[in-house]
Amino acid sequence: MKGISTHVLDTAAGKPAAGVPLRIERQTSAGEWITLGSAHTDSDGRCSQLLAGDEKLKPAIYRLTFDTGTYFAAQGLHGLYPFVQVVFAVGEGDTHLHIPLLLSPHGYTTYRGS
Repeated sequence: MKGISTHVLDTAAGKPAAGVPLRIERQTSAGEWITLGSAHTDSDGRCSQLLAGDEKLKPAIYRLTFDTGTYFAAQGLHGLYPFVQVVFAVGEGDTHLHIPLLLSPHGYTTYRGS
């Protein structure tokens, strides 16, 4: 597997967070952010490939933005965080990164997955 993937679990509901809108960006050497793609989590809370078909993973700073406000509104809930941004570094030789998000209306956790 190559690229960037994610998995969002709704820890308050005890199930995958389906339908979470998200966006992946990369920071340029000038410090600007360029959007590489956007998606929604599937019924299992996953996005297996966030980079567009021909986009290669390269050493840089990336930002993954989860639109948690839209997700919680669809559940009839009000969450503290309208969005969650996870900023991470891709190093030389990295071919795949999995960035999971454990989510509840009033907190979240992320880590480097496998």
